[in-house]
Amino acid sequence: MTFFLQLVVTGFALGMVYALVAIGLVIILKCSNVFNIAQGHFVLIGGYLGYTFLVLFGLPIWATLVMAVVVAIIMGLLIERLTLRPLVGQPELAVIMMTIALATVLEGLATLIWGGEYKTYHGVLPTVTLKLGEISVPPESLIGLIVSIAAVTILMLLFRYTKIGLAMRATAEDLQVVQSVGIRATTVYAASWVIACVVGVIGGILLGGVSGVMIPLAEIGLKAFAVVLLGGVNSIGGAIVAGIILGMLENVAAGYLDPLLPRGGLAQVFPFIVMIIVLFFKPYGLFGLVRIERI
Repeated sequence: MTFFLQLVVTGFALGMVYALVAIGLVIILKCSNVFNIAQGHFVLIGGYLGYTFLVLFGLPIWATLVMAVVVAIIMGLLIERLTLRPLVGQPELAVIMMTIALATVLEGLATLIWGGEYKTYHGVLPTVTLKLGEISVPPESLIGLIVSIAAVTILMLLFRYTKIGLAMRATAEDLQVVQSVGIRATTVYAASWVIACVVGVIGGILLGGVSGVMIPLAEIGLKAFAVVLLGGVNSIGGAIVAGIILGMLENVAAGYLDPLLPRGGLAQVFPFIVMIIVLFFKPYGLFGLVRIERI
């Protein structure tokens, strides 16, 4: 039982990071009605930024997060202004193709700047361990849990109590009504891409602290898609719940099922298996809105 609870607790911490990354996908989807294929590559850049600031520059974790957020804000503004704003009013497929091109460019930049090599910064993170009876939470998971909960809370408060949050929610409901009352859609789009970059970069730093950083880290974007589909594509709360569920299931599968297989690896696909099973019965996800078309 102790082993199971250990897996659940560390899986909960991992799931919160998944939820944080998935929120970026949901925001872009709600505002632009497209999937951001490059979300996983924001995570990749975040992981390498964590290595740069923590190891090469020797900054503490709080300063690393601040510097990474600043870089993410600049990156989000540049991406929206230079690559996506010219596509406003164009078919949604054009925007999706642009995010695919953006993913390729970011992966190339990571290879060019950091060599695409495996980097790790386990030893430079604060060695704080939380013990709950016989269950202990490793420092990397504990830091990831604290930071991701704080980031998700800030985002929820931003959406609920600020003007830009209200504008983003209104844009998600009806763009034409928003424009008719004088809200600039380009400002909302810029804010959404900045938030997507910020949560992706923070998620990359947290995941890099657990498993290290290399080019395949960008595949976390696929798990973020699974989280979004399971939670409901238009639900931020659903993304949080689904992220926690998939994170715990992945960890439990790694602890119990992988050792039974000759090569292991089931934990990497187990969340997708669960997602497919759930979507058979709830095609709109756990918290998605059911769309009814009347003829």
